[in-house]
Amino acid sequence: MPVLDWLNKGSAIRTASQTPYRLLKHDPELSYGDPDSDNLLIQGDNLEALKALIPLYAGQVKCIYVDPPFNTKQAFEHYDDNLEHSIWLSLLYPRFELLRELLSEDGTLFVHIDDSEVGYLTVMLDEIFGRKNRTHIVAFKQGSATGHKAINPGMVNTCNFVLSYAKNKEYWKPNTVYTGRERDSRYSQFIENYEDSYEQWKVTPLLEAFSKSTGITKKNIKKHFGDSFEKELTAFVVSHSERVIRTARPDYNAVGEDVRRAIDASKSSPDRVHLHTRKSAPNMYLKNGERWIFYKEKLKNIDGVLVTGEPLTTLWADVLSNNLHNEGGVKFPKSKKPEALLKRIIDLSSDKGDLVLDSFLGSGTTAAVAHKMNRRYIGIEMGDHAVTHCAPRLQKVVDGEQGGISKAVEWQGGGGFRFYRLGETVYDEYGCLNQNIGFDTLAGHIWYNEIRKPVAPLPQTNKTPLLGVHNGVAYYLLYNGILGDRRPDGGNVLTTPVLKSLPPFDGPKVIYGETSRLGESRLAREQITFKQIPYDVKAR
Repeated sequence: MPVLDWLNKGSAIRTASQTPYRLLKHDPELSYGDPDSDNLLIQGDNLEALKALIPLYAGQVKCIYVDPPFNTKQAFEHYDDNLEHSIWLSLLYPRFELLRELLSEDGTLFVHIDDSEVGYLTVMLDEIFGRKNRTHIVAFKQGSATGHKAINPGMVNTCNFVLSYAKNKEYWKPNTVYTGRERDSRYSQFIENYEDSYEQWKVTPLLEAFSKSTGITKKNIKKHFGDSFEKELTAFVVSHSERVIRTARPDYNAVGEDVRRAIDASKSSPDRVHLHTRKSAPNMYLKNGERWIFYKEKLKNIDGVLVTGEPLTTLWADVLSNNLHNEGGVKFPKSKKPEALLKRIIDLSSDKGDLVLDSFLGSGTTAAVAHKMNRRYIGIEMGDHAVTHCAPRLQKVVDGEQGGISKAVEWQGGGGFRFYRLGETVYDEYGCLNQNIGFDTLAGHIWYNEIRKPVAPLPQTNKTPLLGVHNGVAYYLLYNGILGDRRPDGGNVLTTPVLKSLPPFDGPKVIYGETSRLGESRLAREQITFKQIPYDVKAR
């Protein structure tokens, strides 16, 4: 598979593994709503924040959306989007490595980018995620060919792109999403006596039926409604969708024997409608060899409204980024994304209760939409607008803010989020364990380094020295007086009384502690591998 090379790529590849684990410091003043919420808003460099999340959330995130700096050589108010090319690639590479670790096996990554870097970014993501796990490249209509753009020679650029990657395509099962479209004019006939037996059904032109329902002559109806004619006709079709049809002639040689018999029967009695019932497919209505297809089969419930729908394609021209000034109650010129865009992405890739992550949170759109859609979320933003933009926006969401997608998802408010900042590193500059580290953080750190899977998300309740059992091995941590005894020779030291007090496990055990008073032969008999804190705790 082709790979992308650039200046200092080797250093970029090593960056993620060399980034130290940091503590997350809770800020109750900026947290809001339910104090036990699983939703996290983190202020800090997203590389270090992602590394801090690895021991706790690796393999748990169902949907990741990121909107990184586009590297368009423009100066934005909140971002330096004028990075030299190789620096931009080196900035993103380690972050995508960590995002991949956080993604669940059936999870999806979405990356929003414009045409200036989409080619390079695609090759880089192919390398990190595997080309076989690239699922789609979506063209997202960002604007229209109007204003100053329209006077430039050549083509007018109106699109951004959304790259979609599965963590593991073998387990990837996206949801079915429909989008609205214009009325299908091929459905041009109307069953005038629908209440009668289907055998007696008669049809009339759709426009004639619409004219009759309004009391306006067919000749004058378009003039009467003017510009709203199509809107009124579409509403009539939707409200009478079981009576609006089009006809189609089945391919006689491509259908089964039972359908051919039904076609023949309808031709033998061409003046009446025939019904062919099927167990594993929709029933077929036929008249004189032609099938009747009902408009109701085209209707989809989109955001609580029945509309003409079609499966989602890779051209998203119906979600524009204009007129977003007031959405979310925060100003974020040129960079705010529509809530409808994030709703589509979250609808496509997750279900209620799943975890959504955005490590370039910006104005907070992803978190706001995830909250309204009853997903759990983690948002990371390094700038001051984590406090000035994201937190206030999410507070409004908790309070029941009604902008954006609120009405579509019937959002009424509730829930909450916890605000965190990056704290000290797990290890100090001498490689020694930081004295400020708590049991939860060290437990997650050890568990992840042992088996590369996360321990329970913070905060951990019902604390126990037994971290878990994996592949027939039990893992224990004696630290921070977990057994209720903080004396140097007490609960953090493996002694015979301490061993007896541990949750029992009949099999191999790995026990972390300050020191062990048990001899080598005793450890062997008890199937214990003892690891001393801090020397046997891996720093990275």
